[in-house]
Amino acid sequence: MKMSTKGRYGVRAMVHLAVHYGQGPLPVRKIAEKMDVSAKYLDHLMTALRMAGLIRSIRKAHGGYILARSPKEIRLSEVVKVLEGSVAPVDCVDDAGACHQADFCTARDLWQRMQKAMNNVLESTTLDEMAQGQKMKWNNLI
Repeated sequence: MKMSTKGRYGVRAMVHLAVHYGQGPLPVRKIAEKMDVSAKYLDHLMTALRMAGLIRSIRKAHGGYILARSPKEIRLSEVVKVLEGSVAPVDCVDDAGACHQADFCTARDLWQRMQKAMNNVLESTTLDEMAQGQKMKWNNLI
């Protein structure tokens, strides 16, 4: 599976919110600046993440977005599912009816194993782990 810009930018934005967890809301404009992406596009992604209950928006003079739960409680699988949907590399993995050969195709077995491996990685990774790794990378730049 190749992650789209929706998935890549959304995960990066969530990691950014996790890095700043507990420090108050972050305006989408500031997140977009740090990520070097369009604020308008990022706002679209943040809306989807807010509607899924992963982030909250704070509307006031110094408003912005915050995580709806602790970064230790948010798994990457949740974020990717909202932004990308299934991580199945081909349609027949989620829907055997998508291919008339699905029941006797060894390639489908491989695609299923790939999906399972991807799901395992995403499910076992929290935003907190990603935030800690991001902080280390930023510290190495100094």
